[in-house]
Amino acid sequence: MKTFMKRFIVTGAPGAGKTAIIRQLELEGFSVVEEAATDVIALEQARGIAEPWKQPSFIDAVANLQKQRQMRASNDRASADGGGLQFHDRSVVCTAALAAYLGHPVSATFSRELERIRAEGIFQRRVFFVQNLGFITPSEARRISFEEALRFERIHEDTYRNFGFEILPVEPGSVPDRVAAIKAAIPAK
Repeated sequence: MKTFMKRFIVTGAPGAGKTAIIRQLELEGFSVVEEAATDVIALEQARGIAEPWKQPSFIDAVANLQKQRQMRASNDRASADGGGLQFHDRSVVCTAALAAYLGHPVSATFSRELERIRAEGIFQRRVFFVQNLGFITPSEARRISFEEALRFERIHEDTYRNFGFEILPVEPGSVPDRVAAIKAAIPAK
C-alpha cells in the first residue's frame, strides 16, 4: 500500500535560517529534501565558474536537481517515515523567483517542470516562509547584501502567491521555536 506524502516547502530569503530549520526537522525524524541551488553553485565554482548564477543555464540546472531530489525522495522507502510528512528546503517555485530576480528567461524545460508540480499537486498549497533575521551572513554561495535579500524576499513571496500558494510566515526566533511553529501549523491527519 502506497502512503500519501504531504510535502511542505520551507522557503524564504537567503540567510533567513531555512537550512537550520530543515536540519532540526530531520533530527526529529521527518523526511527532508535538500536545497539545490547551493549545491549547483558549489559544483560550478569547483569547475572554475566564480558566479554561476549569472548564466541563464543556472536556472535549468537548479530546477533539474530539484526535480531529481523530489522524485528520488518520493520513491525512497525512508521518506514514508516521519508520519507521511516531508519538508523541502526550497522548490522550483523558488527557482522561478530567482529567475525573475536575476532577469533570466524561463526555458521550455523549466516551464514544463513548473507545470508538472502544479498539475500533479506535488506540494501542499501552504508554504512555510521563513522571515529574515534582520541581517545576512555572506558565504561563497550567498554573495548578497541584506538590502538585496529583502528585495529578493518580496519577489519570492509574490512569486509564490502568483502560483496560488498561501504564505505561512515563520517569524524570527530560535530554531526550536521556529520548528515548533511549523509543526503547530500542520493540520492533524
